[in-house]
Amino acid sequence: MYPSNAGNYTAAEPPKFSSSPMATASLSAPQFSQPTPIGVPMDMPPPAFPTQTQRQVPWSTGLCDCCDDVPLCCITCWCPCITFAQISEIIDKGTSSCGMNGAIYTIIAYFTGCACLYSCFYRTKLRHQYSLQESPCGDCFVHFCCESCALCQEYRELKSRGFNMAIGWHANVEWQNRGITMAPMVQGGMIR
Repeated sequence: MYPSNAGNYTAAEPPKFSSSPMATASLSAPQFSQPTPIGVPMDMPPPAFPTQTQRQVPWSTGLCDCCDDVPLCCITCWCPCITFAQISEIIDKGTSSCGMNGAIYTIIAYFTGCACLYSCFYRTKLRHQYSLQESPCGDCFVHFCCESCALCQEYRELKSRGFNMAIGWHANVEWQNRGITMAPMVQGGMIR
C-alpha cells in the first residue's frame, strides 16, 4: 500500500522527529504572521485603536437661571406645552410639528399628571445632539423634580446655539441658508 522506499530508514528504525518548537510548528497548521513595524519589539502586542468619544461640554446656562428670560419663565410656568412644543420641533429637525408635540404633551399631562414622562426623552436627544453633560443629575430626574426649569434651560440652550425659537425649524433653516447662493433651476429641460 505504501511505497517501499518511503524513507531512508529501515523497518527496525522509526522515523525521528525533532522536538524543537520550529519543527512542531511546521507540522501543525500554517502560522501566518503580521508584519511588525520598524522599531517595535516582536513580543509587544499590537497597539489598541483609540475610541472616538466626544468630549461633553457644559450647558450654556444653569438649570436655575430661569430669571435670565422672565417672559419665557412665565410662559413655561403657566403653559409648559408651548415651550416644550417649540423645543421638540427644533430637536426633531422639523420631522414632527410644533402643534402635534404640544398636543401630545398636553394629553399626557391631562391623563397622567406627569408630562415629564415624555419631555425627558427630548432632553436626552438634545444632550446627544450637542454632546452636553448630564447635569446636575439624570434627565428624567431633572424633568421629574423641576419640569419648568428643565424646559427653560433647554429653550435657552437652543437659543444660544443660534435658533430663533419662535419661527420653528424650517424657517430657521431658510434663515441660515439665506447667505448661500444656489445655482438657478431650469424648468422644462433644455430647449433649442
